[in-house]
Amino acid sequence: MTECTQSRLPFANHGSREVVAEFSGGRMTSDSGALLLRETDQRMKLLARFSQCFLDGRNPAWVQHPVEQMLAQRIYSLALGYEDLNDHEQLRQDPLLKLLAGKPDLNEPLAGKSTLNRMELGDGLPNRYKKITFWREAIDDLLVEVFLEAHTAAPEQIVLDIDATDFAIHGAQEGRFYHGYYDHYCYLPLYVFAGEHVLCARLRPSNIDPSAGSRKEIERIVRRIRTVWPEVKIVLRGDAGFCREERMAWCEASQVDYVFGMARNPLLEKRVAEALEQARQQWEQTQQPARVFLEFAHETVSGTWSRRRRVVVKAEHIDGKSNPRFVVTSVGAEAWAAQQLYEDLYCARGDMGVSRKGHICQLVRDQPGLKDSSPVAGEASWRESKATEPSDNILERSMRNAPGCNVQ
Repeated sequence: MTECTQSRLPFANHGSREVVAEFSGGRMTSDSGALLLRETDQRMKLLARFSQCFLDGRNPAWVQHPVEQMLAQRIYSLALGYEDLNDHEQLRQDPLLKLLAGKPDLNEPLAGKSTLNRMELGDGLPNRYKKITFWREAIDDLLVEVFLEAHTAAPEQIVLDIDATDFAIHGAQEGRFYHGYYDHYCYLPLYVFAGEHVLCARLRPSNIDPSAGSRKEIERIVRRIRTVWPEVKIVLRGDAGFCREERMAWCEASQVDYVFGMARNPLLEKRVAEALEQARQQWEQTQQPARVFLEFAHETVSGTWSRRRRVVVKAEHIDGKSNPRFVVTSVGAEAWAAQQLYEDLYCARGDMGVSRKGHICQLVRDQPGLKDSSPVAGEASWRESKATEPSDNILERSMRNAPGCNVQ
């Protein structure tokens, strides 16, 4: 067998510069940017705190890969774009990932795909092979605690953005349903943001109402925030999918303001017909989008609302078509005039968390592998009162929290 001993290959020069190829670089990586994440975590101690939300039922005498090390391995790999567990057949030998995960001996491999899979699928039930489980309440509290700790003083007001978006599914995961609006099979996770801080990320099947389970999450978050900041003003902001009597009534009883989009209907359009005509005339004169803002007190004819509420309207004419938009709010006109409330307060939700186009701002949103995601247990009905609580794939939450809060 011929043995190649050449360690240097010369190529044509580039001007006065010599161009050569060498094989003396040793083991190299293109993922060194993850060291910045490691420095951030060492200051925040986030992964260490996250690991305390888990219970390890394995025999300590036989444990080779501690929970904190496996969590770091999985989370850093997700941040680097390696979302499939199959990737860890090679990644477990990567020296940089070993360093990130805190492996004492860099010559020893990290956990394999099967070990990581058993950790992800642990649900707390007795199982011979899945002995690692988690406390969901502790993880939920941790997200809110990180948000609270990011402030040296209580803000005067915070805005909580609530939204749902599609998480496309390309395999045969449990809880897989086709969603007509998004036109593909997907999950429909629920998100709650405060500025760029993620306060809640709940995996759900897509055969449910977008607002299903949202009241429970908001109650929990508001209760925890007011434990630390009892005087802070809170505004809940969401699209028409969250405009439900139950949520609005709870906000009014809990001293939480709200700004929700409203689905338009013939009755509402009839009430703003004059404003739409005015906008149309302006458009014909200028051939530019025209907007007329107005507001009125509204109550539903069917009696689904328990009281009259303030409705702000954007009567818009654009590209030769009427485009009315409606927002219902508990915020008074003395604090926010109609146009400012719509443009500066309501429309700002497109810049926070889940955008109006369905994209998750600043967060990793990867395609789940065929067998990587934790299963979604059971089917949830369209009524929130009967909705089940699917288990979470907690390891696919982004644990990165950028500084800043939507403080006004």
